[in-house]
Amino acid sequence: MNYYFRERFHVQQNLICKASALIEVNEIIEMVRDELRSLIPNAMEVCILLIDPDAEKYTRPLQCALYQKPVDCQSCKRDRPAVQRAINRKKAIVVAESEPIRRLDQTLVAIGSECAIPVFVEERVVAAVSVVIQPLTRFSRRDFYLIRDASVILGTIILSAKRHWEVTQEKIAISRTLSSISPFVPESVRYMAQKDPNLLTRKKEHSDVTVLFLDLEGYTSLADVLPEAEVNTIVEKMLSSFVDPIHRSHGDINETAGDGFMILFKNHDPRTNAINSIKAAFEIMGQNRFINVSLPAGIPPIHVNIGINSGMALLGMTRFSGNLDTRMTYTATGSVTNIAARLSDCAKKGDILIGESTKNLIEGTWPTFAIGELTLKGLNAPLSAFSLIRPQGKGIIYDTQR
Repeated sequence: MNYYFRERFHVQQNLICKASALIEVNEIIEMVRDELRSLIPNAMEVCILLIDPDAEKYTRPLQCALYQKPVDCQSCKRDRPAVQRAINRKKAIVVAESEPIRRLDQTLVAIGSECAIPVFVEERVVAAVSVVIQPLTRFSRRDFYLIRDASVILGTIILSAKRHWEVTQEKIAISRTLSSISPFVPESVRYMAQKDPNLLTRKKEHSDVTVLFLDLEGYTSLADVLPEAEVNTIVEKMLSSFVDPIHRSHGDINETAGDGFMILFKNHDPRTNAINSIKAAFEIMGQNRFINVSLPAGIPPIHVNIGINSGMALLGMTRFSGNLDTRMTYTATGSVTNIAARLSDCAKKGDILIGESTKNLIEGTWPTFAIGELTLKGLNAPLSAFSLIRPQGKGIIYDTQR
């Protein structure tokens, strides 16, 4: 018995080679149809009808050539008896005398035999191949084998297309989720996750950083004259105005509290990190003044107090693990961070206090004003501190016990 093995092998090879050069699933399905048209000499039309309910999400219907103008194959062939029998019985159906095709203008197109073969994906019918031939002609055994082989290849193509679509949908969902939480994730963490997720599991490393702490002074007193919601709006507006200056100066907002930020400058050499922190601090002060001017009459100003310190810190992910959950944050730990936080606590009425290490790094770039030694909580020895705002801290009484 002639099974046409050699020809079928070459046809399948040809289909696979052509499919591998295409990207869009529609192009591949169209190519398979065109190949079948050319392989079956008396074919009037070949339609590939997608039964999968998700098909419209990852492909589009083909157009039938039996009409004066393009018509969706789904609408002209899907309900034909041969196609429905093939789908319901899950096997190939050949109808010797098939009904003519009725065009939209109600004219009829006479056809010969009709063959419909289901396309399977994991034992489920997802499509059907419908072939109609010229009147007074018959399908050969060769035709039947070629159509069946094409249906097997189409099953693989549709499965691949659907899985690609599902993976894409999953990526879109993940991307949307990440976008929604990105405001809560430091830029450093987002960068590491995109570059190489394994970086998130690396141990902390010592790195030269400049740390800036800022907090708002005076906003709690607004509650005496304004509703809580309005106070919250003002505070959010002010803190939001600081975000762009921080990013422009290459700072990374590492932690947030209700009334302040912790910001890291770590991507450049020590002097550049320190200079960037000072640039950010002065621009933050400018934004603070602008918003204070716009406050309603009679509202006391809100001051932003800043503390800056530079030095070696242990930089990386910090994990807090419990029985039910694990909390991770990217931060710099060590005395350099503690000192910056304490300096911010000591600052009053919109001052910028810096540690001696930062002062040495920016020497000659901005004037600094010594305010003496501060005894900061957690430190054994007094610490020399400097202001960038007021000579000798004029008009300011610094709490040396913070």
